[in-house]
Amino acid sequence: MRFERGGDPDAFAERVGPFIAERLGRNIIGTLLLDVRAGRYDEYLLAVGLNDQDRVVWVGMRIAPWYLLTSDLDLALAGDLVDWWLRFDPELNGVDGPPDTARAVAEAWAARTGGATHRRMSEAMHALDQVTDPPHGMAPGELRVAAPRDRELLIDWMVAFQEEVGLPGLAREQVAKGVDVQLAQGKAHLWDDGRPVSLVGVNRTVAGVARIGPVYTPPSMRGRGYAGSAVAAASRRALAADAERCMLFTDLSNPTSNKIYAEVGYRRVGAWEQHTFESSR
Repeated sequence: MRFERGGDPDAFAERVGPFIAERLGRNIIGTLLLDVRAGRYDEYLLAVGLNDQDRVVWVGMRIAPWYLLTSDLDLALAGDLVDWWLRFDPELNGVDGPPDTARAVAEAWAARTGGATHRRMSEAMHALDQVTDPPHGMAPGELRVAAPRDRELLIDWMVAFQEEVGLPGLAREQVAKGVDVQLAQGKAHLWDDGRPVSLVGVNRTVAGVARIGPVYTPPSMRGRGYAGSAVAAASRRALAADAERCMLFTDLSNPTSNKIYAEVGYRRVGAWEQHTFESSR
């Protein structure tokens, strides 16, 4: 396999689109690539792996300051990938992808740099094609598309979400840019019970799949069924529009989120891992 950097995001998307559509686990790369094309992010790296017949067999991307996001990869090639990637991105800080691939890349990075790695998060990948209402009924209120008047609230909640999950976070100005894109696309939704009480994002559909997330409810509003109702309503809306399936990721260490999403019809279909890199320098 040979690796190549991507240039123009539109041309890159056309090139890798069929490969991304082949597997549900590649959807996150597809949705983030749409965001890159929409101008949501300022710093990004795109990459592709090609076999001897010039067929796409791997796709990766990194949006600073986040980790390398990788599709499934032949594990024997993890070292080659790391050697190649470090030539132009020596500050690589982690990897995010299917467990076997993420572990192989992390091990290869540690072997080449002398740094340390640790698994930061284990996630479950869930999907549904039919929504079930929460067992205790929908929470009071209703789902609505976020409006320009919600802009500052959305920024505040997205910053709070970043801090809570503990990932390297975007600066507030970059978060604001992303919120503006979401507002323009009508992809940010709020559960409103007299006032906004929960946020749920619905990414644009890729290959018939709509990825739900992020989902955030302020601590003072939790335990009232808002998040489950918001996800159920947002998923139902996506299926009624242009999606054949919806998907989302959950942190396996958070039993609450895994429970409430299962209650509205999501079923686990795969796994995902994030590994952090700590340089020895």
